[in-house]
Amino acid sequence: MVLASWVNMGLRLEAKAHPLKPRVACGAEGFATVVANSDEDATLQHQVIISMLEHGVSAILISPSYGDTKTTFDAIRRSHTPTLQVLRTGDRRIEDFPFYSIDYTSGSMLAVDHLLSQGLRDIAFVGGVEGRQITMERMSGYLAGMKRAGLEAPTFFGRNTREFGRDIGLEIVKTHPHIKAAICFNDMVALGMMSAMARSDIKVGQDFFLIGFDDIRESALFYPTLSSVHCDIEGFGQRSAHLLLSWLASGEQPDDPGRAGVHLEIRQSSTVPI
Repeated sequence: MVLASWVNMGLRLEAKAHPLKPRVACGAEGFATVVANSDEDATLQHQVIISMLEHGVSAILISPSYGDTKTTFDAIRRSHTPTLQVLRTGDRRIEDFPFYSIDYTSGSMLAVDHLLSQGLRDIAFVGGVEGRQITMERMSGYLAGMKRAGLEAPTFFGRNTREFGRDIGLEIVKTHPHIKAAICFNDMVALGMMSAMARSDIKVGQDFFLIGFDDIRESALFYPTLSSVHCDIEGFGQRSAHLLLSWLASGEQPDDPGRAGVHLEIRQSSTVPI
């Protein structure tokens, strides 16, 4: 329930962008938060945002859906509601809608450098929908690192699920046996590939090497433990909320907030035995 004495703050986030931390940060400043997930439906997203604007939200934190979002952002612009885009750019008018995201490029470059340091050369990038912003960002560091090393960069696009990881893992074993390592779009794809390797009697961390992305909790609980690019989503959410709160307090749009840093959690799945 939103108390009348509070001011609303709208959060339009996809499931992966956990809303807890922004809500905590906003609540600490006396803001109630209205959270919505449009499930990648641009039409539903538009309806949600219009409803938020009609209810007079003070600010909007939005991870835009894919699709045509111009009408949505035009409505936000007319309302003069401070709006921060996170993780994806739904509107290129950054002067009106500043953008804050994670340094995915550095993450995949760290992953490539780690695998190369293990003496591996046949490294693939697996998962992600071709052409999507986050896919291309997560893949860009991989492509740059492989190019710098003078190596081919095979890519296998697909759904970001364990099922896809399992299926493509089995296909790689069957039709691309020279590939010995993979950087995956996310940990779910990597865990699916682990299942494929187990089915094929290939030992991850000995015969095949894997790195995921996001560093979900299961990464450290699986066996072998999964190396992963840690993105600190909770810290990212806190920082996003504070950027908006500062904007509201000062009346000044934030300067380019840049990108949140990442680091590589090195575990058993990517470490060549001595």
